[in-house]
Amino acid sequence: MNNKILEDAKKVFDIEISALKGVASSLDENFVKVISAIEAREGKVIVTGLGKSGAVGRKIAATLSSTGTPTVFIHAAEGLHGDLGIIDKKDIVIAISYSGETNELSLLIPAIKRLGVKLIAITGKLDSTLGRAADISLSVNIDKEACPLGLAPTSSTTAILVMGDALAVALYRAKNFTAEDFALRHPGGALGRSLKKVSELMHKGEEIPVSNEDDSMSDVIIEMTKKKLGMTCIVNSKGKLKGIVTDGDLRRLMQKRQNNALELKASEVMTKSPRTINETEFAVKALTVMEENKITSLVVADKMQRPVGVIHIHDILRSKVV
Repeated sequence: MNNKILEDAKKVFDIEISALKGVASSLDENFVKVISAIEAREGKVIVTGLGKSGAVGRKIAATLSSTGTPTVFIHAAEGLHGDLGIIDKKDIVIAISYSGETNELSLLIPAIKRLGVKLIAITGKLDSTLGRAADISLSVNIDKEACPLGLAPTSSTTAILVMGDALAVALYRAKNFTAEDFALRHPGGALGRSLKKVSELMHKGEEIPVSNEDDSMSDVIIEMTKKKLGMTCIVNSKGKLKGIVTDGDLRRLMQKRQNNALELKASEVMTKSPRTINETEFAVKALTVMEENKITSLVVADKMQRPVGVIHIHDILRSKVV
């Protein structure tokens, strides 16, 4: 019995993967035209659909918005009863219907045309009412649904979903959408936290422990104790980072030089050429550097290699970046 269940499940994957390969192989110049049309629009993108296609359309709209293309989803039925008012002449409409004969969409088409808005169709039937009415049509035609009865939208909705993802990725690559842009659109939740910058978490200003390379180790210890980060940046007379002294360095020093350890200069004890990071980097990268090098803090340095901050592993963990 269990084997039969697993066989049925794997068959669904096989059928839908095959369907996606078929849709991918049929991609043509129309896809490029759609990307160009969306890029050239002056307004927003409107996605509309009904039923399962509508549910997928809502996800496509969300993905487009989160990747830098302002998009609104309109339920096709609601569009017939006032929601069409959200469409502006500067917008572009993506209508989704596998059959291309969804009644509500067919009723919306004349209104969309009267507004002079460019209409893009995502459909499995290019010769359908929707396919013929659209300015540009994208085919998501499949051989068969994964549903054994051939009734429940399965392969078809998967094909529509992936077509939407392909549009989103192509658009944000075309506009050089960056991780920073993505972070701005995801400030909350786990995703927002994972995209925090080093500059948001680092200690700066008077919180930065800094000692001169000619300072005695007794002065270095006072600075480390005052700033409570378990380390201090060692700089030269021009404020350029030359090294760091950590709690570990102090312990090793006391083991080797018990008598005159505090009389030594910082430059004699410091770890030279320490690991640094730029304040514009993501905090998760700082954590990776710390883990790879088995250290607990990083000096944040500017282009002139002057310390502008210090980020500690506890700062990252408290922020729940990971």
